[in-house]
Amino acid sequence: ILPSLGSPPPLVRKCPSAAGQVELASAADRNQLPKGGAVGPLRDMGRTPPPPATCRCTSEDPAGRARESLTAGQLSSVSLQVLLYLSGAYYALYFLATLLMVVYKSQVFSYPHPYLVLDLTLLLLMGILEVTRLYLGTKGNLTEAEVPLAISLVLTAGGALLSTYFLLWQTLVLRADSILSTALLALHGLEAILQLVAIAAFVS
Repeated sequence: ILPSLGSPPPLVRKCPSAAGQVELASAADRNQLPKGGAVGPLRDMGRTPPPPATCRCTSEDPAGRARESLTAGQLSSVSLQVLLYLSGAYYALYFLATLLMVVYKSQVFSYPHPYLVLDLTLLLLMGILEVTRLYLGTKGNLTEAEVPLAISLVLTAGGALLSTYFLLWQTLVLRADSILSTALLALHGLEAILQLVAIAAFVS
């Protein structure tokens, strides 16, 4: 029986020398050289390629420029427009509440018929004035026309006078009448001030 000599020694891979690596690199470079004696590409092999050209394009928005020009030259009062819408909504509530209270007072209290007719007539007249006033005020403010806005201002004074009547001089004045009429008078006063400012801006 032969004695065990152990496992064979592992194989050792010989690394190429520096000279061999240089020869391999030069061979690879020679394979990449252009054929046919072309010289032009050899001059550019050591240069880094220029960065790609970027196109600086600015998108023009005609609608945006139009909005900017309109905003720059706009004289209409945004506050007046909002107040006109608010006044229209409030007056609808005021008209219905005042009408119901007139009917209630005619049923509960001693309400003479001529005064009842007078209060209802003035309430209807006030409704017609308010609708016309709000229409002309909105039209004059949006179109920047001082004539409709001036007529609306005159009608605002008439509406304020009728509000004062329902606040102080109607036949029977309840606490609800006083609260509603006072709020309407405040809206009329604010609208008159903003209308004067808008008319001055349009004229100038």
